[in-house]
Amino acid sequence: MSDQDKHSDHRLSEGYERLLARLQHGANELSWENLQQDLDEAVEFEAEVEDFTRDELALLRAWVEHDLKDMRRYLAASGEGVASWLGIDLDVLSRRIREALFSIADRTVIDRVRFEDDLEAARADYCEGEMIAPGLLSCVHCGAEVTLGEVARLEPCHQCGHRYFARGPQAASE
Repeated sequence: MSDQDKHSDHRLSEGYERLLARLQHGANELSWENLQQDLDEAVEFEAEVEDFTRDELALLRAWVEHDLKDMRRYLAASGEGVASWLGIDLDVLSRRIREALFSIADRTVIDRVRFEDDLEAARADYCEGEMIAPGLLSCVHCGAEVTLGEVARLEPCHQCGHRYFARGPQAASE
């Protein structure tokens, strides 16, 4: 690895840490919209204070968002903590990264139900209570399918009680 590549990696890792630190002090309510807004604001701040290209800023945003989604899913599914998600001793992390991750994780646990609901809503085409055309729908939470034979008001999922549906069968990756 060349010195230039090492310098670029160092700049990007420092940018990643600063994005996490700014998210630590973001909105108290961790919803999908708030996370997106906080990430956008953190990236804008980085664009103002550092000499990143637009591609580098887009990569930084995507990397942080990916890790936060993964952490949220892990915490929700396992009930374990940040240390377990990272799979390393927390003492090897910088204080700034450790505090940022714990802050975000704490808000994730507190707002997990709402955050899950927001994520499901983002994947959904329809919400319970809407009047919709006939066809095949699937619950974005559990994948249960319902076929409407006529125009009808959408009821909560009969399998799990959740409110959000996508048109057609649910993709295997979800």
